[in-house]
Amino acid sequence: MTKQIKSFTALYANFVIKQRKLIIVIVIALSLFMAIFIPSLKINPDVFDNLPKDDPVAFLFNKIGNEYGGNSQCIVGVEAENIFTKEILEDIRLITDSLKVIPGVNQVMSLTNMIDIRGSEWGIEVTTLLDEYDIPSDKKSLEKLKNYVLSKEMYKGAMVSEDASMTIISVRLANDIDQIKVSQQIKSKVESLRLKEKIHFGGMPFVTSAFGDVISKDISILGPISLVLILLVLYLSLRKLKGVILPVLNVLLSVVWTFGIMALLGIKISIITSIIPILLVAIGSAYAIHVLNRFYETQTTNHEESLKKTIAYIIKPVFFASITTIFGFMSFVFGSYLDMISKFGIFTSVGILVSLILSVSFTPAIMAVFPDKTSRRSKKEIDSKYKLMKQFLEKISHRIIEHPKRTVIIWGIVVLIFIFGFFHLERSVDVMSFLSKKNPNRITEKILQDKMGGTSPVYVSIKSDNVLNYATLSYAEEIEAKLKKNDEISNTRSITDLIRQMNDVMGEGVKVPQDEKKIENLWFMIEGQDILETMINHDKTEMIIQATFASTDLGITKDFVDDMSNYFEETQKEGITVSMTGNPSLMINLDQSLVKSQFQSLIIAIILVLIAVSFLTGTFLRGLFAIAPIIATLIILYGSMGLIGIPLDLATVLVGSISIGIGIDYSIHIINHYNHVRKLGYEFNDSIKRCITISGKAITINVLSVSAGFLILLLSSLVPLQRFGILVTITMLASGLGSITLLPALLVLRQNYKSKRQTFKS
Repeated sequence: MTKQIKSFTALYANFVIKQRKLIIVIVIALSLFMAIFIPSLKINPDVFDNLPKDDPVAFLFNKIGNEYGGNSQCIVGVEAENIFTKEILEDIRLITDSLKVIPGVNQVMSLTNMIDIRGSEWGIEVTTLLDEYDIPSDKKSLEKLKNYVLSKEMYKGAMVSEDASMTIISVRLANDIDQIKVSQQIKSKVESLRLKEKIHFGGMPFVTSAFGDVISKDISILGPISLVLILLVLYLSLRKLKGVILPVLNVLLSVVWTFGIMALLGIKISIITSIIPILLVAIGSAYAIHVLNRFYETQTTNHEESLKKTIAYIIKPVFFASITTIFGFMSFVFGSYLDMISKFGIFTSVGILVSLILSVSFTPAIMAVFPDKTSRRSKKEIDSKYKLMKQFLEKISHRIIEHPKRTVIIWGIVVLIFIFGFFHLERSVDVMSFLSKKNPNRITEKILQDKMGGTSPVYVSIKSDNVLNYATLSYAEEIEAKLKKNDEISNTRSITDLIRQMNDVMGEGVKVPQDEKKIENLWFMIEGQDILETMINHDKTEMIIQATFASTDLGITKDFVDDMSNYFEETQKEGITVSMTGNPSLMINLDQSLVKSQFQSLIIAIILVLIAVSFLTGTFLRGLFAIAPIIATLIILYGSMGLIGIPLDLATVLVGSISIGIGIDYSIHIINHYNHVRKLGYEFNDSIKRCITISGKAITINVLSVSAGFLILLLSSLVPLQRFGILVTITMLASGLGSITLLPALLVLRQNYKSKRQTFKS
């Protein structure tokens, strides 16, 4: 098997050198072809658009959105010292009328067109709260209106804050439109009115639009800055222009191919997949750096022969490094709740595969077409440029060879320290926390939460043969009362509210009448009102209770969802089906998925990587040695998150498998180099030294360059990406250091153990 691999690598090396110009032409042509499609690539920052189609909670959430006027709601908040003045009420009417005509807007609801049920000399009058053409102007009428509004549960805290300093205009969007575009039109329209009041824009469409702006900024600004930093570090490390250009070119082409394929397939860029270019910088550049490093270490005056030997040697470790890395990322496909995380795993794997192909074909082809004018003397000059790095790595190799136990013990102590932090790890699924605390959208959401109970929707679906009967309505009344007992719930609204109000106006109390005939008569009075489209379906077989949930705390959210689920089970009525969905339920499902997919992806990735590395090294024990730095890195990673307060969220959940993918690359290069030099006849200690000083150099360069690139993410306006940058840097440093210290120390201990056994036997 080994001879066959050697024969194949030699043939492949000859093919690359012989067909170098053809390879360059093909790669450039394919790259130009892929680049054509990139301008058509769209951004979709909406997290909820990635909900699984087969999840009952997500299915119901989307169903309610489709059938009840859209579950995407824009909130325009109008704030003043007292909103009950003629001027402000006229401005509210102006905003309401202006937003109604925007395409994609399903419904606009405000104080000036809100349904109102009151008694009159004819019995019940169903009208609007205000006559928009006759808004009161005198203080007495305005004060009366204010007192009336604040006395009604339907308005107080839902449409107007308790201190009357804020009111909201609720704008429901259709589901089959570009919600970001419509939300931007809403904002532009309101701002163009140049009103005196303080205006706030809240709700998920505005937040999603903010995500889109940040993603565009990160790709267009942070991407190039990251690339420049990596170029600088590579140049300072390699001191050779080609050593800078080729790794970066490999990465750029990988990104072009990956995004080109995404565009061809109609895949949009999400909050998570926007990380792919920077991630490919970490992985794609490493492959090219190892090719260059190997060439510079083995080059002779015969350029082509040196290049052939480099290709023949490097193809095996780079192939296994990429395959094991792909295992790590493909593990995201299993158990991911959100579609964008699965797509992240798939297309990062595509990018890595492209990087592998380019690093063992295009990169050496370029080196063959544009050879360096090298000599043995220039080789020494190149070596002198790495004097400090070489001295540093030689000291490490000396310490490890002399004191392997000490090295392992130090790593053991470090791991134990970080295990403590592991138990303090928290989870977060609050989408709003993705934005920095200074972001206007986050500030607005906090204001709306404090004054109006927030914008996070809760929906309870109640089904029966006819929901307009006493049994169903009274049960809905009980459920609504149960919801209101929760301190985080506000703004409950349902068909029962309207029927109870009408019953009260009739003088029979705020309750659902038991007489079915009375219910029919009350329904007749309000049938046809626009607001009913958001509360009940056309055939009267389903009604929706709507509410707003204020808290973003995961524990409080879970208690609420569990409490309501238990209540539904305990109070189940024959012939009536009850289901709950909305942001709290979705967040709990997402949280459970984070834990499940994190565990599954790590286990799958570790097992697949262990199998692949054991095959590469020839023994299961060396496979275990190779993943030891990865296990240590994972503990340090999650321990760091616990110690510095970084939660497990949509972005940071990815870092564990990324750690495996990046860390195994380093271990493979060390193990492969060790096997190679041992077969060449080098003594054990010399073999360890060469592994650390030669492969360790490429690892160190990659760690420094990529860490510099990822730290740029600290400038992102998305908090998860800031955390992602910190954690990948920790991963790079830990896995890089582990591969050149812990792994060699374990190999030395194993060799020492074998030597002692042989001495004992003899």
